[in-house]
Amino acid sequence: LLHFLWEHREEYTISVSAVHINHLLREEESERDQRTAEEFCRGRGIPLQIFRKDVKAFSQNEGLSLEEAGREIRYACFRKAASPFGENVRIATAHTASDLAETVLLNLVRGAGPRGLQGIPPVRGNIVRPLLSLTRREVEAYCSCYGLSYCTDSSNLLPEFDRNRLRLKVLPELKKLNPAVE
Repeated sequence: LLHFLWEHREEYTISVSAVHINHLLREEESERDQRTAEEFCRGRGIPLQIFRKDVKAFSQNEGLSLEEAGREIRYACFRKAASPFGENVRIATAHTASDLAETVLLNLVRGAGPRGLQGIPPVRGNIVRPLLSLTRREVEAYCSCYGLSYCTDSSNLLPEFDRNRLRLKVLPELKKLNPAVE
């Protein structure tokens, strides 16, 4: 997402800056992710704000799951980073159709009503999600096409989290029934 926005900034007459939140959950891997963001932005002259937040402590203090705590912290950091830019700022997140499918399934399993089954909205206030029509695989293909490296969060491969179980076990079975399920 950041690469695309940066490459098309003149065409869309936008200025682009980035935010990286180090959740301090995966030790060296978290530091690697932060270094990757720093190098990517430095190489293109993209302004970058880094936040280092203890998501585990926040989760325990607030009685939230790690996923909920991480989401709350991320959006608080996005708001803080965006605040100096005024009302016209947009916060773009890289949620994909794959994330949307996981969210809808997770909400369905938890017993959500119609609003929860809508999943992730493409626009909510000043938050925009321009990649919602693309699958994770399509985003990875974009990265490959442009020679962009990316980091994989190893915790996304652990089946102990509900979302991960859906991603790793349920969605592959649903794709056998309908390859375009996402």
